[in-house]
Amino acid sequence: MKVEFEGGAGPVPGPGPGARALADVEWPTLGLLAACYAAWGVALFWLAGLWLPVGVAVAAIGITLHSSLVHEMIHGHPTRNDRVNEALGFFSLGLCVPYRRFMELHLAHHRDSLLTDPYDDPESNYLDPEIWARLPRWFRAVLRFNNTLLGRMIVGPVLGQVVFMRADWAAIRAGDRGIARAWVLHGLGVAGVLAVVAVSPMPVWAYLVSAYLAYAILKIRTFLEHRAHERASGRTVVVEDGGPLAFLFLNNNLHVVHHMHPKVAWYRLPAMWRQNRETYLRRNGGYYYRSYAEIFARHLLRAKDPVAHPLWRRK
Repeated sequence: MKVEFEGGAGPVPGPGPGARALADVEWPTLGLLAACYAAWGVALFWLAGLWLPVGVAVAAIGITLHSSLVHEMIHGHPTRNDRVNEALGFFSLGLCVPYRRFMELHLAHHRDSLLTDPYDDPESNYLDPEIWARLPRWFRAVLRFNNTLLGRMIVGPVLGQVVFMRADWAAIRAGDRGIARAWVLHGLGVAGVLAVVAVSPMPVWAYLVSAYLAYAILKIRTFLEHRAHERASGRTVVVEDGGPLAFLFLNNNLHVVHHMHPKVAWYRLPAMWRQNRETYLRRNGGYYYRSYAEIFARHLLRAKDPVAHPLWRRK
């Protein structure tokens, strides 16, 4: 590419590929990722030595934020290069979910026509009513508890991980090399994280507590992101919250905005919400909460909906 000045001063070279690549970087996201890793390191190497509970708490916050940043990466941030984004999120601070599996399953979840489908939405918490009816009573009791916010935070992380890993193990045994490769890469990243933990003042068991706490916090966000609704456009929530949880979730509480514009970076979502608030609320049928405090008040001990999909009709 060449650029010419007016007056015929002659051609001068335009910006090279390196300059264009730098211009495409989303620096707020990259800067926040650097701050996240720094806070995580401070929690492990300084705060854990001062007082372990504080180190565990700050590490959990760092892991939560890192998970939200990985969500950004799989949607094409902070660079336009998928391999660079994967490299930035290679070290799974939360230990549990391979980057490539998260990417594959989450992008499948973004097929809005299938939201809440017990079979085709990978992030659905609903079950086919026929499957529900065949479950043992004790397990149905566990799943009912899991449909309260308290239950989702206490047992939700382990329930979700067991279901996820069972499905992936079955796929690997059936010969799915892509899933196997994702887990091998994940294992290398986890080994790196645990190697860092091993040389820090934080015991490995305490780090595992931090990771579980982080997933418990993340369950607050995912608890009611989607509901059963006849219209696909009416299935996705907005939580109009600008507090600490909204920051940790990188504004994904404005979930209908994210689903309508999945390529838009986290720091642009609040302005889009403010400019088109009524449009989004009409689109999602008023599926709205003022804040996470309201969600805690309404659903800490009371389920938001049944485990069996209330609108499910076998195809």
